[in-house]
Amino acid sequence: MSLNDPRWGNRGNDGDRGEGNRGGNQGPPDLEEVWRDFNQRLSGIFGGKRGGRNGGPGGGNDGGGGGPTLPNFSFKQFGGGIGALLALVAVVWLASGFYTVDANQRSVVLRLGKFTETTEPGLRWRLPAPFESHEIVDLTGVRTVEVGYRGTDRNKVLRESLMLTDDENIVNIQFAVQYVLKNPENYVFNNRFPDESVAQGAETAMREIVGKSRMDFVLYEGREEIAATAQELLQRILDRYETGIQISRVTLQNAQPPEQVQASFDDAVKAGQDRERQKNEGEAYANDVIPRARGTASRLIEEGNAYRERVQANAEGEASRFTQVFAEFKLAPEVTRERMYLETMQQVLGSASKVMIDAKGSGNMLFLPLDKLIQQAGGSPAAAAAAADSQLTLPSASNAPAGSQDPRSRDLLRSRERGER
Repeated sequence: MSLNDPRWGNRGNDGDRGEGNRGGNQGPPDLEEVWRDFNQRLSGIFGGKRGGRNGGPGGGNDGGGGGPTLPNFSFKQFGGGIGALLALVAVVWLASGFYTVDANQRSVVLRLGKFTETTEPGLRWRLPAPFESHEIVDLTGVRTVEVGYRGTDRNKVLRESLMLTDDENIVNIQFAVQYVLKNPENYVFNNRFPDESVAQGAETAMREIVGKSRMDFVLYEGREEIAATAQELLQRILDRYETGIQISRVTLQNAQPPEQVQASFDDAVKAGQDRERQKNEGEAYANDVIPRARGTASRLIEEGNAYRERVQANAEGEASRFTQVFAEFKLAPEVTRERMYLETMQQVLGSASKVMIDAKGSGNMLFLPLDKLIQQAGGSPAAAAAAADSQLTLPSASNAPAGSQDPRSRDLLRSRERGER
């Protein structure tokens, strides 16, 4: 046998092939034979016995005599099964378009990647993939973005937190931004990285505010004001880019100078506190001294004004009295002169407690203790005057007869009385 013989290599097995192998024909296989072989294998799967290749018992090497066989499937039967399978697949494909939207969510429907509509909560349906798709957006969930730190205040991000103030000082500011969504369409289509957009906008707004403020205002006085202003400015930035984000709150977590200058800053703060304390003490002392000085000055001014008014009124009164006395003096000079003399002596002797009287022609002096006379008379000046008159008249009346007026005897009696006292 030559190498060109088509049956070379069969090694004498040609008799075992059966008539189904068509001898040494090496052409393409018959389609009917292939389909028949498929039916036989399918029957074997379902538990039946395969028959011969030609459908009769004992036909060929694969034949199994005597056993029942399943009916052969035809192309028509196979086409009906494919149709049912396709129908089932179509139903499952259409059912995949159903989805549910919760009460706090909205759904953005995309048709071939283009926005179609925004659906409300409930059971919804769209065209299945790949024609339409949807994206669920939570509107009520609060999202938080941290700027200048991550997780805790100790885990600092200096690239974000270090900022320059208006008075050329560096401060370390850490804050958090909380936001919710207000427009699902803008949030889905205008934001590739929403958290990064909010963080960059918040950092921009905070740097602008800090750059226009002084260090003391940023660290102590205006923390709440800075947070409110930053929230307003950040909202304007996000609205300008139509991000669909609503800022709910900006919270300053920490504001302090850099760690490298913390000690010097503490010394400066203590010095400022001492200055304020001394300033407050000085103001307290001034508030205590100045009102009293002003009160004293006001009292002296009022006393001076009162003295001026009194002196002026007294001068005017004296002038008026002098004018009136002068008018009376011109009418009766002697009477007026005597009256003036008596009034003057009354004023002079009114404040004296003792009076010395020199009697004419006798060389003796009369002593009148007016203070004791007033005490004996009960404190009345009139009674004291009456007592003084009795002291002057009683000795002469008791030691001399009526009508006798001996000056020496009267003076002797008075001197004796003074000795007895």
